[in-house]
Amino acid sequence: MLNISGLNDGIVLDHIQAGMSAELAKHLGLDKLDCQVATIRNCRSNKMGKKDIIKIEGGLDVVNLDVLGYFDHNITINIIHNGVITEKRSLKLPKKLVNVIKCKNPRCITTVEPSLPHIFFLTDEATQTYRCQYCEEPANK
Repeated sequence: MLNISGLNDGIVLDHIQAGMSAELAKHLGLDKLDCQVATIRNCRSNKMGKKDIIKIEGGLDVVNLDVLGYFDHNITINIIHNGVITEKRSLKLPKKLVNVIKCKNPRCITTVEPSLPHIFFLTDEATQTYRCQYCEEPANK
């Protein structure tokens, strides 16, 4: 049995779809953090069969919740203080994304004006469709 030590203070991203932790870590920029980060892949899970977990030392401010919500709104965030889970948070699909994804439309104003922020709005929650604020191009995950 593999044993990963617990966190004294930090967050645990739980219920990540199996095999998605590396992609999620890349989008969250976890490789640029100056703190301990543990990625556990393909853990056994009664609820999901298999899942990934990411443990991050430090506060919730190191993680962009919009990125988490966009890529997988079923992730659970456990906040750890003094080695104990003090709070559990669930995610929702964010209504607005700023500089999380980029517009792929070559005719979009963001192509010729690189300083403009890439802004997308959730237009259909059932299909999880986001559209560019400027050209209304749908985003692809």
